[in-house]
Amino acid sequence: MDGIVLKVRHNGKYISKCIYLVIGLKKDGLKEVLGMWMAETESASFRMSVLTDLKARGVEDILIACTDNLKGFTDAIKGVFPQTITQLCIVHQIRNSCKYVVWKDRKAFCVDLKEVYAAPTRQAAERALEHLDKTWGSKYKYAIQSWRANWDQLTSYFDFPVEIRKMIYTTNVIENLNRGIRKYTRTKVQFPDDLAAQKAVYLAIVNIEKKWSMPLQNWGLVLHQFVTIFENRCRL
Repeated sequence: MDGIVLKVRHNGKYISKCIYLVIGLKKDGLKEVLGMWMAETESASFRMSVLTDLKARGVEDILIACTDNLKGFTDAIKGVFPQTITQLCIVHQIRNSCKYVVWKDRKAFCVDLKEVYAAPTRQAAERALEHLDKTWGSKYKYAIQSWRANWDQLTSYFDFPVEIRKMIYTTNVIENLNRGIRKYTRTKVQFPDDLAAQKAVYLAIVNIEKKWSMPLQNWGLVLHQFVTIFENRCRL
């Protein structure tokens, strides 16, 4: 789940509006865009409306949801799909942490940070985070603070086999979609109204989805893992 921001004319001036996109996986391992929603701001109520709309259209359950670290999104998911496991995007988290680190320290900081998110287990990740804090905490407190604040949602992927971890630790799948959309819309910097923006994004998605002809890597194994882990919820 992620959004793409476009400039759209509204009340005589151009403002930024977000078109929110959700990608799901079909039982054959192929990706599918489940919908697009437009709003001026990504508020908690807007995210709740997205999830409510998905449920109204027939989505019975979400096993795992991977999102960027938007305030209130985890609560919105739990409000509509209470059993869903939420995983915050590790790549977004790394970028946010590095914003607080000066350039000359960034390489060394990232080496120590990698020990956290690339750890084999949650316990090993916790030890690596303690080491990161001891090494850099006094200098870059805010770079580490958000890891502690969001630890449960950042480390959900440790509960799964490696094949599933690769699928859920980042929102890169949908960010690749966003990049593809921008290639189609780059000649149109501004849109005259909401409908024009929605049409452009929709047509871009239609073209991109034509290339999604292969299932995810190791899908047979991944599917077996899903059925085993979510035995009572994953029905094929």
